[in-house]
Parts: sequence; structure tokens; C-alpha cells
Amino acid sequence: MKSLEDLGFHCVDHLPPLMAKEFVSLCITAGIGRVAISLDVSAPATFGNALHAVDELRKQHPELKLLFLEADDHTLIRRYSETRRRHPFEHVGHLLDAIAEERRTLAPFRQRADLSWDTSSFTHARLKTQITRLIDEDIEPRLVVHVLAFGFKHGLASDADIVLDVRFLPNPNYEPDLVDLTGADAPVAEFLEAIPATLGFLTRANELIDFCIPFYLEEGKARLTIAIGCTGGRHRSVYIAHRIAAHLQNRNELAVTLETRDLARR
Repeated sequence: MKSLEDLGFHCVDHLPPLMAKEFVSLCITAGIGRVAISLDVSAPATFGNALHAVDELRKQHPELKLLFLEADDHTLIRRYSETRRRHPFEHVGHLLDAIAEERRTLAPFRQRADLSWDTSSFTHARLKTQITRLIDEDIEPRLVVHVLAFGFKHGLASDADIVLDVRFLPNPNYEPDLVDLTGADAPVAEFLEAIPATLGFLTRANELIDFCIPFYLEEGKARLTIAIGCTGGRHRSVYIAHRIAAHLQNRNELAVTLETRDLARR
């Protein structure tokens, strides 16, 4: 469901079956085109019958697709052990008994499914990739890369995945002609580019980021924040952030955003 949310779906998990028909109608009325729901098959009878709800929805909406996910017993036992979640059918006995009862209950749904995936060997990243390709066949998963310039004196960027400290570069803040400008202005860029360490740092920083990005994509990461910090967040970090964002801008697998957090602060 989280993967579908990342693809722009309006998702509702464990919806009582009795509410499914009304919810779908409400989405259609509201013009919501991408909707994903999961029905609670273990809900009390007063909440409705999930199988009946699916059959009714498919009659009224032939475009509806049913995706069924399953895994072998060993994998399910391991997953429940790792997550420490209770099984919804645990009242029937041991975990293996609960899994067997769940399979029996879900068998009619499996028979009706448009697609059935055995996820026993899936990682989170592979599942997300499979879902993305199912929904948008021609679109590869994209990674949102947020390039953030900040000033250390105003606090570290709390959501940063990669932090680059550029306070070793000479500070334009001490240059009378540059103090009121920012790293986005040409005179500041010329000042920094005249320093050999600036280009050397940019080359190595871009190489590091280029090396890491394929692994983030393989992991299934949806958002990567690269934070570049200087003292005040107005000159050096802004210039470097602009250069790194420009370096990444034309890669199809990335959606690049740029933020200069402390530009207006002193």
C-alpha cells in the first residue's frame, strides 16, 4: 500500500467490506482516478463479507484489478517473527495452523485474482519495483533527490541522508563586495571557482553521489536528501548545492529538487 501511495494512489487499508462499494462510488464522484483498497477478511460478520464485496465491485467496475500476494510457510513464519505482529487467525492454534486457516479463507480470492505473486524471495525493493512496473509499465522507479543548502549555525538538516560540510572553503562572507550576495550570484560563483579546492571537491562529491544512487534505487528508496552545509547557509553551501543539483538534473531515473533553507537568515 505504501508503494501504491508513492505512485499517487489514494489507499485505504483494512476497509470493512460493507463500506467498499460506497467508498469506490465516493472516489468516482470526487474524480479520484487511482484508488487501492484492501479488505479485512477477518472482520466480524456485521462488517460485511469481503468475497461478496469483491464480486459486487467487479460486476460494477470491470476495470477493477485484484492483486493477490502470497508466500511459503517458512517465509511467513520468519516475517511474523521479525515484525512481531500477531496473526489475524491466531485463535485457531499455533502459527502454522493460523497460516493454513488463512490460506483456506483466502483461496476464493486467489482464484479470482488477475495477478498472483509469490513474494517468498522478494525484498521490499523488489516488491516496490514490481508494483511500479505493474501500474506504469513504461516507467522505471524514480528517486526524488532533494538537494538542500543549510547553515550549521542554524541547525543541522534533520532529515539528511548525506551531509557534505563545505566550511573548509574560504568564506565569501568576509569579502566586502560579496557579503550581501548569495551563492546563486555570479560574483560569488567566480570567487569560489577561482579556488582549486572547489572544483576538486565538486568532482569528488558528484562521484560519490553517482556511486551511491544506483544502490539507493536498488534498495527501493523513494527520497534521498543531500544536505550541503556552510556556516551561515548563504554562500558556499548555496553555490555547491546549485552545482550538484545541476549535475543530477538530467538523469531520467531522478526527480531533483533544490532548497536553500537559510538564504534569508543572517
